[in-house]
Amino acid sequence: QVQLAESGGGLVQAGGSLRLSCAASGRIFSINAMGWYRQAPGKDREFVARISWSGGRTYYTDAVKGRFTISKDKAKNTMYLQMNSLKPEDTAVYYCVAGLSSGSWDYWGQGTQVTVSS
Repeated sequence: QVQLAESGGGLVQAGGSLRLSCAASGRIFSINAMGWYRQAPGKDREFVARISWSGGRTYYTDAVKGRFTISKDKAKNTMYLQMNSLKPEDTAVYYCVAGLSSGSWDYWGQGTQVTVSS
């Protein structure tokens, strides 16, 4: 089992920044990749970004490229999402995810609310 705990959400004005953190615990050695999803009110959950846990390769959805940066600190078993130039449309609950193999997300955090005011 892997446990995930997000932190760092909050309320910010458009153009501002926030950094989300996701602390992983449990069977860390089994993780293949970690990532972030988000769900806005009335919308489906969508992929935001992912990072390979061993190699560090990253992927982003087009909507956040150039504004968000995903990173990790393996010594702290923690993943981050630095969000800059935030827009009201970034408002959502952000979920941390971890996958044990390519193409699967096996563990989800409880979510953290990000609200961007215009």
